[in-house]
Amino acid sequence: MAGQQVELIYAEYERFIYHLCLKLTRNKDEAEDLMQDVWLKVVRNEKSLEGVDHVKAWLTTICMNTFRDRYRKTVRRSQHVMEQPETLDVPILDLVPCSAPTAEDLLERDDLRDIVQSKLGELDAIYRNTVLYFYVNQYSLIEIAELMKVSIGTVKSRLFRAKQRLKEMMLLDDQAAGYVGA
Repeated sequence: MAGQQVELIYAEYERFIYHLCLKLTRNKDEAEDLMQDVWLKVVRNEKSLEGVDHVKAWLTTICMNTFRDRYRKTVRRSQHVMEQPETLDVPILDLVPCSAPTAEDLLERDDLRDIVQSKLGELDAIYRNTVLYFYVNQYSLIEIAELMKVSIGTVKSRLFRAKQRLKEMMLLDDQAAGYVGA
């Protein structure tokens, strides 16, 4: 049964994944290679499909992570970025090769995560839910709009306001202010 489920998902989302891969790589051959890696991961993780509510978001996450992994490997091999595409959809910090994080780095990351979670809890429910749907559950703007019964524009403005409010709250918090750039 699971193999049939993967076939159905492939039939429905193959074009979407190909176009996403093409957008990320800007190269037909690389897009095809990336797409092959994505579907290989889907097949290897087909047992995970049972718990997936939003297949498109799950596939998009696999695709983005596979692209980032491939790009990081390329960067590590060259040890520097020679020509970075102007429209690359990956944050620049994700492209910088680095050694294993130190204990201090891990503690700092844990502290920051705890602070952000705490501040998220202080947000109005409407903003907190929008942020959680988008960043944690990785729902699309369309899916969030449907869930919350609002327009996509409203979802976008809520995300913007939530991020602004989180930043303000962190800047006002002495412990958090060191993590936030003005």
